[in-house]
Amino acid sequence: MLNVALTGNAAAGKSTVARWFKQWGATLIDADDLVREVERPGSPTLTQIARHFGEPVLLPDGSLDRSRLRRIMLEDPAQREALNAIVHPAVQARRDQLVRAARARGDAIVINDIPLLFEVLDPGAFDLVVLVDAPEAVRRARLGERGLGAAEIELLLAAQLPADVKRGRSDIVLDNGGTLDQLKRAAWDAWQDIEKRSESA
Repeated sequence: MLNVALTGNAAAGKSTVARWFKQWGATLIDADDLVREVERPGSPTLTQIARHFGEPVLLPDGSLDRSRLRRIMLEDPAQREALNAIVHPAVQARRDQLVRAARARGDAIVINDIPLLFEVLDPGAFDLVVLVDAPEAVRRARLGERGLGAAEIELLLAAQLPADVKRGRSDIVLDNGGTLDQLKRAAWDAWQDIEKRSESA
Protein backbone atom coordinates (compact mmCIF):
# COMPACT_ATOMS: atom_id res chain seq x y z
CA MET A 1 0.00 0.00 0.00
CA LEU A 2 1.22 3.50 -0.87
CA ASN A 3 0.61 6.00 1.95
CA VAL A 4 0.51 9.48 0.35
CA ALA A 5 0.34 12.91 1.98
CA LEU A 6 -1.48 15.61 0.01
CA THR A 7 -0.99 19.18 1.17
CA GLY A 8 -1.12 22.79 0.09
CA ASN A 9 -1.43 26.26 1.56
CA ALA A 10 -4.81 27.95 1.97
CA ALA A 11 -6.80 28.26 -1.30
CA ALA A 12 -4.17 26.44 -3.36
CA GLY A 13 -6.70 23.86 -4.61
CA LYS A 14 -5.75 20.86 -2.48
CA SER A 15 -9.32 19.83 -1.65
CA THR A 16 -10.24 19.81 -5.34
CA VAL A 17 -7.32 17.50 -6.14
CA ALA A 18 -8.24 15.29 -3.19
CA ARG A 19 -11.75 14.80 -4.60
CA TRP A 20 -10.33 13.79 -7.98
CA PHE A 21 -7.91 11.32 -6.42
CA LYS A 22 -10.83 9.77 -4.55
CA GLN A 23 -12.88 9.54 -7.77
CA TRP A 24 -9.95 7.83 -9.47
CA GLY A 25 -9.72 5.13 -6.82
CA ALA A 26 -7.83 6.35 -3.75
CA THR A 27 -8.89 5.86 -0.18
CA LEU A 28 -9.16 9.42 1.14
CA ILE A 29 -8.47 10.37 4.75
CA ASP A 30 -9.34 14.04 5.25
CA ALA A 31 -7.66 15.78 8.19
CA ASP A 32 -10.48 18.34 8.47
CA ASP A 33 -12.99 15.50 8.83
CA LEU A 34 -10.82 13.90 11.50
CA VAL A 35 -10.58 17.20 13.40
CA ARG A 36 -14.38 17.53 13.44
CA GLU A 37 -14.66 13.91 14.57
CA VAL A 38 -12.27 14.21 17.52
CA GLU A 39 -13.78 17.58 18.52
CA ARG A 40 -17.37 16.34 18.63
CA PRO A 41 -19.45 17.26 21.71
CA GLY A 42 -18.62 15.09 24.68
CA SER A 43 -15.23 14.04 23.33
CA PRO A 44 -12.09 14.15 25.49
CA THR A 45 -10.49 16.51 22.96
CA LEU A 46 -13.30 19.05 23.16
CA THR A 47 -13.23 18.83 26.96
CA GLN A 48 -9.51 19.69 26.89
CA ILE A 49 -10.11 22.58 24.49
CA ALA A 50 -12.81 24.04 26.72
CA ARG A 51 -10.62 23.61 29.77
CA HIS A 52 -7.74 25.47 28.12
CA PHE A 53 -9.58 28.20 26.20
CA GLY A 54 -12.61 28.60 28.44
CA GLU A 55 -16.35 28.14 27.98
CA PRO A 56 -16.67 31.02 25.45
CA VAL A 57 -15.30 28.69 22.73
CA LEU A 58 -18.40 26.51 23.13
CA LEU A 59 -21.77 27.19 21.54
CA PRO A 60 -24.99 26.85 23.57
CA ASP A 61 -25.52 23.31 22.26
CA GLY A 62 -22.10 22.24 23.58
CA SER A 63 -20.38 22.13 20.18
CA LEU A 64 -17.23 24.04 19.33
CA ASP A 65 -17.48 27.65 18.18
CA ARG A 66 -15.01 27.17 15.33
CA SER A 67 -15.03 30.75 14.10
CA ARG A 68 -14.20 32.11 17.57
CA LEU A 69 -11.47 29.52 18.11
CA ARG A 70 -10.01 30.22 14.65
CA ARG A 71 -9.70 33.91 15.47
CA ILE A 72 -7.92 33.13 18.74
CA MET A 73 -5.61 30.67 17.00
CA LEU A 74 -4.70 33.00 14.15
CA GLU A 75 -4.07 36.00 16.37
CA ASP A 76 -1.92 34.26 18.99
CA PRO A 77 0.85 31.83 17.90
CA ALA A 78 1.22 30.51 21.47
CA GLN A 79 -2.47 29.64 21.58
CA ARG A 80 -2.18 28.03 18.15
CA GLU A 81 0.59 25.79 19.46
CA ALA A 82 -1.51 24.96 22.52
CA LEU A 83 -4.45 23.97 20.32
CA ASN A 84 -2.23 21.86 18.08
CA ALA A 85 -0.83 20.07 21.14
CA ILE A 86 -4.38 19.14 22.15
CA VAL A 87 -5.89 18.26 18.78
CA HIS A 88 -3.15 16.78 16.62
CA PRO A 89 -2.27 13.74 18.76
CA ALA A 90 -5.93 12.69 18.69
CA VAL A 91 -6.16 13.29 14.94
CA GLN A 92 -2.93 11.37 14.33
CA ALA A 93 -4.15 8.42 16.39
CA ARG A 94 -7.38 8.29 14.38
CA ARG A 95 -5.48 8.64 11.09
CA ASP A 96 -3.17 5.78 12.05
CA GLN A 97 -6.21 3.66 12.83
CA LEU A 98 -7.77 4.37 9.43
CA VAL A 99 -4.48 3.70 7.60
CA ARG A 100 -4.16 0.34 9.36
CA ALA A 101 -7.72 -0.52 8.37
CA ALA A 102 -7.00 0.43 4.74
CA ARG A 103 -3.88 -1.71 4.75
CA ALA A 104 -5.81 -4.64 6.20
CA ARG A 105 -8.45 -4.29 3.47
CA GLY A 106 -5.75 -4.38 0.82
CA ASP A 107 -6.32 -0.81 -0.40
CA ALA A 108 -3.64 0.16 -2.92
CA ILE A 109 -3.40 3.93 -2.35
CA VAL A 110 -4.28 6.04 0.68
CA ILE A 111 -4.37 9.82 0.21
CA ASN A 112 -4.02 11.75 3.47
CA ASP A 113 -5.38 15.28 2.93
CA ILE A 114 -3.37 17.28 5.51
CA PRO A 115 -3.33 21.10 5.22
CA LEU A 116 -0.66 21.58 7.89
CA LEU A 117 1.56 18.63 6.98
CA PHE A 118 4.84 20.54 7.13
CA GLU A 119 3.80 22.65 10.12
CA VAL A 120 2.76 19.87 12.51
CA LEU A 121 3.86 16.47 11.15
CA ASP A 122 6.91 14.71 9.71
CA PRO A 123 6.51 14.49 5.90
CA GLY A 124 9.06 11.70 5.96
CA ALA A 125 6.50 9.47 7.66
CA PHE A 126 4.70 9.14 4.31
CA ASP A 127 5.74 7.24 1.19
CA LEU A 128 5.09 10.25 -1.03
CA VAL A 129 4.28 13.95 -0.59
CA VAL A 130 2.11 15.78 -3.15
CA LEU A 131 1.90 19.57 -2.90
CA VAL A 132 -0.75 21.69 -4.61
CA ASP A 133 0.48 25.25 -5.01
CA ALA A 134 -0.72 28.52 -6.53
CA PRO A 135 0.74 32.04 -6.65
CA GLU A 136 0.11 33.97 -3.46
CA ALA A 137 -1.83 36.68 -5.27
CA VAL A 138 -4.19 34.04 -6.66
CA ARG A 139 -4.67 32.46 -3.25
CA ARG A 140 -5.35 35.85 -1.66
CA ALA A 141 -8.02 36.56 -4.28
CA ARG A 142 -9.66 33.16 -3.71
CA LEU A 143 -9.72 33.68 0.06
CA GLY A 144 -11.31 37.08 -0.46
CA GLU A 145 -13.96 35.50 -2.68
CA ARG A 146 -14.73 33.12 0.20
CA GLY A 147 -15.62 36.09 2.37
CA LEU A 148 -12.43 36.47 4.43
CA GLY A 149 -11.37 39.99 5.31
CA ALA A 150 -7.89 41.35 4.60
CA ALA A 151 -6.75 41.00 8.22
CA GLU A 152 -7.91 37.39 8.48
CA ILE A 153 -6.22 36.55 5.18
CA GLU A 154 -2.94 37.98 6.47
CA LEU A 155 -3.19 35.97 9.68
CA LEU A 156 -4.08 32.77 7.84
CA LEU A 157 -1.16 33.06 5.42
CA ALA A 158 1.25 33.93 8.23
CA ALA A 159 0.23 30.76 10.10
CA GLN A 160 1.53 28.55 7.27
CA LEU A 161 5.05 27.95 6.05
CA PRO A 162 5.87 29.61 2.71
CA ALA A 163 5.07 27.44 -0.28
CA ASP A 164 8.66 27.69 -1.56
CA VAL A 165 9.84 25.78 1.50
CA LYS A 166 7.25 23.09 0.92
CA ARG A 167 7.99 22.76 -2.81
CA GLY A 168 11.56 21.76 -2.08
CA ARG A 169 10.45 19.00 0.27
CA SER A 170 7.66 17.54 -1.91
CA ASP A 171 7.89 14.65 -4.36
CA ILE A 172 5.20 15.95 -6.73
CA VAL A 173 4.15 19.60 -7.13
CA LEU A 174 0.91 20.56 -8.88
CA ASP A 175 0.77 24.20 -9.97
CA ASN A 176 -2.69 25.70 -9.81
CA GLY A 177 -2.24 29.18 -11.21
CA GLY A 178 -4.21 28.49 -14.37
CA THR A 179 -7.59 26.97 -15.23
CA LEU A 180 -9.41 24.13 -13.52
CA ASP A 181 -8.91 21.97 -16.63
CA GLN A 182 -5.16 22.56 -16.47
CA LEU A 183 -5.11 21.53 -12.84
CA LYS A 184 -7.14 18.41 -13.59
CA ARG A 185 -4.74 17.36 -16.34
CA ALA A 186 -1.78 17.85 -14.00
CA ALA A 187 -3.56 15.95 -11.26
CA TRP A 188 -4.32 13.08 -13.66
CA ASP A 189 -0.65 12.87 -14.66
CA ALA A 190 0.28 12.82 -10.98
CA TRP A 191 -2.29 10.10 -10.34
CA GLN A 192 -0.74 7.94 -13.07
CA ASP A 193 2.63 8.36 -11.37
CA ILE A 194 1.12 7.50 -7.97
CA GLU A 195 -0.48 4.35 -9.38
CA LYS A 196 2.84 3.23 -10.85
CA ARG A 197 4.58 3.79 -7.52
CA SER A 198 1.86 1.85 -5.70
CA GLU A 199 2.48 -1.18 -7.87
CA SER A 200 5.97 -1.51 -6.45
CA ALA A 201 5.14 -0.42 -2.90
